[in-house]
Amino acid sequence: MTAAALQISSPVGVIAGGGAMPFAVADSLKSRGLDPVLFALKGVCDPVAAERFRHHWITVGQIGRTTKLLRAENCKDLVFIGTLVRPALSEIRLDWGTLRVMGRIWSAFRGGDDHLLSGVGRLFEREGFRLLGVKEVAPDLLMPEGSVTRHVPDQNALTDIARGHEVLRALGPFDIGQAAVVIDGHVVGVEGIEGTDELLRRIAELRRAGRIRAPSGRGVLVKMPKSTQDLRYDLPTVGSRTIESAAAAGLSGVAVAAGNTIVVDAQAMIEVADAAGLFVTGLPS
Repeated sequence: MTAAALQISSPVGVIAGGGAMPFAVADSLKSRGLDPVLFALKGVCDPVAAERFRHHWITVGQIGRTTKLLRAENCKDLVFIGTLVRPALSEIRLDWGTLRVMGRIWSAFRGGDDHLLSGVGRLFEREGFRLLGVKEVAPDLLMPEGSVTRHVPDQNALTDIARGHEVLRALGPFDIGQAAVVIDGHVVGVEGIEGTDELLRRIAELRRAGRIRAPSGRGVLVKMPKSTQDLRYDLPTVGSRTIESAAAAGLSGVAVAAGNTIVVDAQAMIEVADAAGLFVTGLPS
């Protein structure tokens, strides 16, 4: 369902992890006349940036307290956004509300990150809240279809993009990662728990060590959601840092799923890509 077709209830509860995206989503909501309330995760969410918005501090595992705060703020619609390192069960600060659903939390932890996020989301849905995604609450932050840079993919890059797309679709059911690097038809790296930046750093090191013989300016980073993923949670993200890392890895560009990839500061990303001679393109669904 598109944002235009969905009636969003204001205020919107923003469960805010790390990075810039929680605040970009909150700003997007405000620009459309919706009131965001941040429920900021202690030790993860930026405390300085959070001060710009009405907010409450919560810890991972405080489902009972968070539920009470959400109801007190009259937040019926929620969005989960921002980075979060998967916690160990021993690190969760339990409250009574969490203890009541501990069996479901244990079940959610017995799987990949998407399984965990969707499992936690269902706990809030059982309490009567509606979980939305960035597609609904901040569609202006999503990658459009087609190239947004001066450079566009050539035929070699298009072939590599198709291979990366195929590989990620095949890996999707295993809940592994959202990115792959393909150079001249060879899959030279797949994202794991380390994230995209570390994947690209590994490719750069392999080039320096001579393990990748293709000349600089060949190869692509492909990012897309997992084929079985709940698109309300953990969409792929691309930004200027991604482009800088792709350039350092000697790639020709970055291809991401249009409409299902969050863009962090689009103008800065485009400027970095143009300066480095890389393309950034949105793949059709």
